[in-house]
Amino acid sequence: MAGGWTPILWAGGIALALGIIGGLTTPIGPWYRNLRKPPFQPPDWAFGPAWTLILACAAAGAVIAWNSATDAAERGDVLLLFGVNAVFFLLWSPLFFVARRPDWALVEVVFLWASIAALVIGLWPIAPVASLLVLPYLLWVSFATLLNRAIVVRNAPFAR
Repeated sequence: MAGGWTPILWAGGIALALGIIGGLTTPIGPWYRNLRKPPFQPPDWAFGPAWTLILACAAAGAVIAWNSATDAAERGDVLLLFGVNAVFFLLWSPLFFVARRPDWALVEVVFLWASIAALVIGLWPIAPVASLLVLPYLLWVSFATLLNRAIVVRNAPFAR
């Protein structure tokens, strides 16, 4: 078991960095405010707390999975699963908000969703509790995918 404070500090630091980068690449300006959004769109203020909770649960899941891994190969699997997910997490906001291409973000979110599903499935044999802690992330991104699609349908085309 590879316990101690190190996994907690790493997971917490990475979750914090992802949250900060995600926030910095999510400008809520006139372009976003003028998009036609579906009636089930949550208020803008709800996204920050939702992502904070989701990233905290994912970080806790990462620590539990890391500490539950029985060998270096399982720890490598944990790192790979979370690393791939981090890449897809970091791609969505710049595509949607910075490039102003919700259509591209809709394509990318399929890969983000698949990386979260891979986390849920891949963590289960290592640490079922870690897998369960990632489920809110999967549910939120499933909902966000519906929002993304509704915005694309209501506002396309996005080409410059």
